Amino acid sequence: MAHWQKYKDDFVLLLETGFIAANQADEDAAMKLFRASQLLNPESSLPKVGFGYVHMLKLELKQACHHFEEVLKKEPNNHMARALLGLSISLTTKEVERGEGLLKEVLKKSDDPAVKTMADTAIEFVEKFVKRSPTPVQGQPQTKKKSAK
Repeated sequence: MAHWQKYKDDFVLLLETGFIAANQADEDAAMKLFRASQLLNPESSLPKVGFGYVHMLKLELKQACHHFEEVLKKEPNNHMARALLGLSISLTTKEVERGEGLLKEVLKKSDDPAVKTMADTAIEFVEKFVKRSPTPVQGQPQTKKKSAK
């Protein structure tokens, strides 16, 4: 038995602390905590969700989606990974509708109230900030400068 096996019961603690560190923008600590939790329970997909979450918070959406999609290949009914994938996809301007569709799917299929709340909040965020019309200043068409004759 490896020396670190005696800490197997700390898996959830390390995982939760990793999410807290990620929310505090402490990427280094978050990644170390997720790696440690992965060592303690290599079969669990939650550390991989954590890695994706860190990338999502940094708006490294391609990497985040990769992690969430890997989890979903292994566990198609992982609603937490599906909701985070939906939000990550919604933040890309080209696939907002696809991301929203994943979030709405989570709302319908998940039994976990925390995951449902996350998906609902993500949908509200996308509606309010991602899909909104540009302000008058942002929406000004580019005009070509006339050359002086």
